[in-house]
Amino acid sequence: MKRLIFLTGHPGVGKTTVLLRAVEELKKQGYIPGGMISREKREKGKRVGFQIVNVKNGATGWLAHVSQPSGPRVGKYRVNLRDLEEVGAGSIAEAVENADFIVIDEIGPMELHSPSFMEAVFKALESGKPVIGTIHWKARGRLIQAVRENAEAEIIEVNERNRERLHEVVVEKALKVLKA
Repeated sequence: MKRLIFLTGHPGVGKTTVLLRAVEELKKQGYIPGGMISREKREKGKRVGFQIVNVKNGATGWLAHVSQPSGPRVGKYRVNLRDLEEVGAGSIAEAVENADFIVIDEIGPMELHSPSFMEAVFKALESGKPVIGTIHWKARGRLIQAVRENAEAEIIEVNERNRERLHEVVVEKALKVLKA
């Protein structure tokens, strides 16, 4: 029985959608989620950045934006370390203490610029609670390696063939841990 369930796959394949469907189903069954999700933001049809959202209270912040004046650069975006640490890392740390299961969307190149985020994720991995998350498909780093090598982790690739029903698999796996 794997306690850490991470989704991976090419950008735009539906990782976050699968994750959100699983979270909603677990909420319907009475379990309290905590943690954070990332949302792509577009203006006039063009992606301009990514917001992060605390799944428990709805607080939002910017993970990265094309107009962010400072912060580490990842492609055409600059990472907003303050929001990543307050909303992202803060929501994960809160979930370790107060949620039934922890949501982390995503662990990728932008998030890896924050030591606070990485520390919060390590605590989530060690919490004993189920963790449902996403991992950038080609990012590398100490944290991602730790997830990939963790004996309690299962990494599932999302693709066009499995994405419509994959949330059911994630829910089934999470329930095994939650009901244990």
